[in-house]
Amino acid sequence: MLLIGIGGGTGSGKTTVAHKIIQRVGADKCVLLPMDNYYRDMSHLAFEERKKINYDHPDVIEYELLQAHLESLLKGTPVEIPTYDFVTYVRKPETLYFPPKNVVIVEGIFALYYDHIYKLYGLSVYVDAESDIRFIRRLNRDVRERGRTMESVIDQYLQTVKPMHDAYVEPTKRRADIIVPKGGYNDKAVEVVVNYIFKKMECS
Repeated sequence: MLLIGIGGGTGSGKTTVAHKIIQRVGADKCVLLPMDNYYRDMSHLAFEERKKINYDHPDVIEYELLQAHLESLLKGTPVEIPTYDFVTYVRKPETLYFPPKNVVIVEGIFALYYDHIYKLYGLSVYVDAESDIRFIRRLNRDVRERGRTMESVIDQYLQTVKPMHDAYVEPTKRRADIIVPKGGYNDKAVEVVVNYIFKKMECS
């Protein structure tokens, strides 16, 4: 099995790049494991307290569980991955059955951050995009999909998203084997990743 980590800032195009890779390689051989599923459960806190948490800090990801799941998948063992409700900031009771495939793509802003997870990757990718483009994409997503107001998204971006990006996400670019500029619309860079995957699959 080949594990691929795709990191980068919020709204950079990580998911788009991952889906383009899956389309080229084939969904029967390649699957996406979103790091967003591993946000820690905050149901023990009142809703108003949950809203105050810095969700752009690496400590909010249950990376220990993600690492355990990836190690199981590498051994050929299926796992049950958590699901998360971004409107209420709690983990849902249902889990998703996740079987191992030839290629598993781990995608998230902290995909390249945690040392023990980073060491499991056969390929590390950082998706880059201009900060204003990333902000607009995040604004659209959080308002449409996560029930946030425009004001709350802007406030969160200024208070935590940008500072946390500069402190914890941007530095992981140096860990990447491949940097994909221009976000999810750089088909030439995606082609490089796809060709690497095919070569690895031929050798295995």
